[in-house]
Amino acid sequence: MSLPSVPTSLQRSGAAMPGNRKPPVISSRGNGAATAGPPPAPEQGAAPEQGTADGTGLRRPGRVFSATKDVDPAPAQENAAKNSAKSSAKNARAARQADGGPAGEDAQSDAVTTPERSGFRWPGRRKAVPGADPDDAANVLAFPEPPARRRRRRLLLTAGAVVAVVAALVAVLVFSPLLAVRTIKVDGLKLATAKQVDAALAPLKGKPLPQVDAAQVQQLLGRLPQVHYSTIEARPPSTLLVHITERVPVALVKNGNAFVQVDQDGVQVATVKDRSAVALPVIDGGTAAVGKNIFKAITAVLAVLPPAILARMDHAQASSVDSVQLTLNDGKTVVWGNASEKELKAKVLQALLNAAPSTLPGAAPVQVYDVSTPRDPVTR
Repeated sequence: MSLPSVPTSLQRSGAAMPGNRKPPVISSRGNGAATAGPPPAPEQGAAPEQGTADGTGLRRPGRVFSATKDVDPAPAQENAAKNSAKSSAKNARAARQADGGPAGEDAQSDAVTTPERSGFRWPGRRKAVPGADPDDAANVLAFPEPPARRRRRRLLLTAGAVVAVVAALVAVLVFSPLLAVRTIKVDGLKLATAKQVDAALAPLKGKPLPQVDAAQVQQLLGRLPQVHYSTIEARPPSTLLVHITERVPVALVKNGNAFVQVDQDGVQVATVKDRSAVALPVIDGGTAAVGKNIFKAITAVLAVLPPAILARMDHAQASSVDSVQLTLNDGKTVVWGNASEKELKAKVLQALLNAAPSTLPGAAPVQVYDVSTPRDPVTR
């Protein structure tokens, strides 16, 4: 039986007939590395391979040609190199364990995940881990810091620097002797003297101006009975301005041969020897009446009177808190009653005192002004 003839095109190209050539063989060495062996020699009588010296006279390096499919040995060679490196590292660790080496390093080296083991390559530079296997140290990755974390760290550092600068400035302002109090100016004095106030505020001299507060000034001025309350103003670099509001005396209380000025609360603010020196009414009962309910009822009434009306009063008295009575300098009487509606009573009394006297024939001058019911005042 005769064999079929080979086509002329295959004979000219030197291609082998299907089935006349075997694929390349990859063999495994003893150390576990796989190598790509050369393809077997063509069978006797087979046509030479295309791309070989027997065919075209040229061979492309690194590639094996076949009649059916070209096979690239590069991936197989790369895998073989990786397997060889892993095998060498395992043999080295086994040798160190056999020599009594520390197990922690081996465990840490085995725990390190490398791009070769995971099959994924992360961007970033590599950094060795202390105590790890030197063979695997180059495979440990140090990831770059995220931009958000860098911005947050810079913001914290900037905020810390600003706080430190502000704290330093505050410390300089609070404790610096450059802002020490050297001059104290006071206004609002009528009863107290400037000498008394300067003596009371002497402890503030030389103290840093930012450390002086209103409570401290009020405590120092509390020694003076004339001072009701005070406010302060700091005028750098070394001036302190103190505004004083004094107590307002509303009556006189006889004390021996002198008269004591008292305010609505019964605080004794000043003493005079001549009663005519102060245009204030005298409260009957002397200093013994100070602090009692009747005394407080009388002073509450006197405190709401306008200064012009208060100056026309000669004395004040009461048998109870509901029967306050005032006497004018000309001897006329004011029936006040209790301390209720005292502001309205004061306005009605002022209107009655300023009214023109009656011009009716036979009309007697008014001697009594009754404002105990301010909406229905009575004059007699």
